[in-house]
Amino acid sequence: MIKNPAGIANDIVVGIIDSGIWPELPSFDDRGFGPPPAKWKGVCRGGTNFTCNNKIIGARYYSSQSARDDQGHGTHTASTAAGNVLKDVSFYGLASGVARGGLPSARIAVYQVCDDLGCSSADILAAFDDAIADGVDVISVSIGTPEAVDIDADTVAIGGFHAARRGILTVHSAGNSGPQSATTCSVAPWLLSVAASTIDRKFESKVVLGNRKIVTGISVNAFAWNGLESPLIHGDPSIGCPGACGNKIVICDSINEKELAFEAGAKGVIYPYNTPDDASVVALPAAGVDFQTLDAVISYQNSTKNPVAKILKSDTVRDPGAPLVASFSSRGPNSIISGILKPDVSAPGVDILAGFSPVASLSENPYDKRRYNFNVLSGTSMACPHVTGVVAYLKTMHPDWSPSALKSAILTTATPMHPGNVQDPTLTYVSTEFAYGSGQLNPVNATNPGLVYETSAQDDINLLCNLGYDTARIRSVTGDKNSTCLARADPAAIKDFNYPSITADVSRTRAAFQIAFLRTVTNVGTAKSTYTSQIVPTMGRLKIEVTPPVLSFGSLNEKKSFTVTVSGSKAPAEGFLASASLIWGDGVHSVRSPIVIYT
Repeated sequence: MIKNPAGIANDIVVGIIDSGIWPELPSFDDRGFGPPPAKWKGVCRGGTNFTCNNKIIGARYYSSQSARDDQGHGTHTASTAAGNVLKDVSFYGLASGVARGGLPSARIAVYQVCDDLGCSSADILAAFDDAIADGVDVISVSIGTPEAVDIDADTVAIGGFHAARRGILTVHSAGNSGPQSATTCSVAPWLLSVAASTIDRKFESKVVLGNRKIVTGISVNAFAWNGLESPLIHGDPSIGCPGACGNKIVICDSINEKELAFEAGAKGVIYPYNTPDDASVVALPAAGVDFQTLDAVISYQNSTKNPVAKILKSDTVRDPGAPLVASFSSRGPNSIISGILKPDVSAPGVDILAGFSPVASLSENPYDKRRYNFNVLSGTSMACPHVTGVVAYLKTMHPDWSPSALKSAILTTATPMHPGNVQDPTLTYVSTEFAYGSGQLNPVNATNPGLVYETSAQDDINLLCNLGYDTARIRSVTGDKNSTCLARADPAAIKDFNYPSITADVSRTRAAFQIAFLRTVTNVGTAKSTYTSQIVPTMGRLKIEVTPPVLSFGSLNEKKSFTVTVSGSKAPAEGFLASASLIWGDGVHSVRSPIVIYT
């Protein structure tokens, strides 16, 4: 293990609301850590057989008898966000190298709210209250719902609002219901909502057929093939195998049948994958292939009297096309607040190797008896803690920044992605900013954004007012009996919410349109600086003007306002989407905001 650095980073506390943690893993060893920071007010109430240390300084459980993780999910997210730096880590020899969390020197406080039955809303809200009172610096929530719900019924949004009022940013997974449009479950503007993207490493699994032809699929297959080729048979979709499957490789017609084949005693499985980034851990030698490849394997099996094959252990290969938005990653537009672009940003969420509970199934197959301290998982749950670690890192450099400033820094410095840089370019509507938000996470650039877009708690309340929420609904979110609307509800005013992106739904427009968006930026770069605006077209035709086109600052924390006017020359058709980017530059900083107009 590489020694963690000392300094202010040791004072940052990352709160993980999830399924708990396995404290004895090397990822959470506390060698090199001193006592918890003086600001820490939390406790170690981990329950049965649970001990904290100077790395895991807080633990609470709600839905079971311990904060000890028996599922692996919480351990995986915690180690991704703030796990120690470890050498020579792999998954049974696959993907070997150095493993580390986003901020290895940070402390961890864990709040166990999920078990085999799910994640209780009451427990999630209780965990937020405890994390806020304990004094965490950032909250990571890789928990979601299949679809978005109203803000006053969204426990993560409610908890995130309370956290933001106390200066704590909540990072939230966008959901795994993609690539369909309007599926993201993380919609509140005070949450940092994260989509999942691929990384530059992928797992390939080769199948050697009896005719010496090699076909390539995907899976995380850690099994070395023993012996010669085995008989190759084509499974019956209704029962998984046509009779006895022992010592045979079974060709399945659906991904779900591979579990049945395992149960029936198959030696290996060839199955059609659901998505091209679904390289899940398998419980026996197996390879997922596309349907064209599956047809080729079936053709060989049908044309040969004694078809045989063998499935080789997976290889880890470089993926030069990364990052791509994962097929499963939930898409926008925002189904609750159409004027707020969601998801916010994309981060690595496919084939992520991180710590895991040594009592949990690696493949979620009850017949898989392997247990290991690391696992490879995919999901926006894995993308979320990557961003959490970056937020924690930003807190070490800018401890006085507000949650909205931290969020803005990440969004406006994200690396641009383009319609062609997604998994399914035929789905134009859900393969642009609605897939990746502002772009791919760029941790280095986020430390020095130049300008930030900030909002206050009252701004958030005003947005709820303009959504039409009455006083009772607003107070159910804020928990404050004094919360009230300062003016009559105005849905049109939502466009002027000071968000780092600019979005409008023009579905009701029956003619040419013109929309003016008001924004305000705060100078956090160079005291005396001048920024010039630039519009970079991305897709579709829009006329965009910025007034004033130049902003001059004379001091740090000075604020300047501007208006972005977006015009369309004709009535937009159904399914219309046009996008561009507004970039403020001073020769050093590049502050980019996506502009998305859609129906």
